[in-house]
Amino acid sequence: MAGTVVFDLDGTLAETSGDLIAAANAVLARRGLGALDPVTDAKIAGYGARAMLRAGYARASAGILIPPQAEDEDFPLVLDAYDAAIAVHSRLYPGLEAALARLDAAGFRLSVCTNKPEGLADKLLRELGVRDAFAALIGADTLPVRKPDPAPYRAAVMRAGGEVGASFLVGDTETDFKTARNSGVRVALVSFGPEGPEISRLKPDAMLDHYDALPELARGWLG
Repeated sequence: MAGTVVFDLDGTLAETSGDLIAAANAVLARRGLGALDPVTDAKIAGYGARAMLRAGYARASAGILIPPQAEDEDFPLVLDAYDAAIAVHSRLYPGLEAALARLDAAGFRLSVCTNKPEGLADKLLRELGVRDAFAALIGADTLPVRKPDPAPYRAAVMRAGGEVGASFLVGDTETDFKTARNSGVRVALVSFGPEGPEISRLKPDAMLDHYDALPELARGWLG
């Protein structure tokens, strides 16, 4: 077995901001608040439901009061709305499925480590037709801690039957970068996620511009 490739989900495996923002907007509308924009606010969506809610609250017009408990009240409502329409706009990034097939054929183990709740992550991957490609899935609530703590990453590798020392992470955010560094592994950041090529500012071990290049990168790093 050649090694383990661990993937983030949102903004790495799939473009999911449209469905995430739609769920947040449904809840913000209940408070009379304006909508977030699926394009310009895509980066905010990558940081989760609470980040989207806070952005919406911050843009409240004069006269709209946001009670102190609003975020805790609205957070589960966003998750419920998202669960009900999880793959309306979400799409796998180009070349992903072919890359996963090539990695599998070459003997690599594949795993997912995400800060999306595990149940929602599992449902989304099934809706997108790629859940069976991954030997393990670690979500935000699988363990008591989440990324960038190294424990979820290590669990994602070990539950896939791999060894941390023979693995690397593919992600799209600073959280993914920190997770890899905290775990003592290499990281490839994608240039096609919400932050785009600017994520190269973190100086990852590699930038991935298209999934066509991933199998060769994996062979170079893990043999």
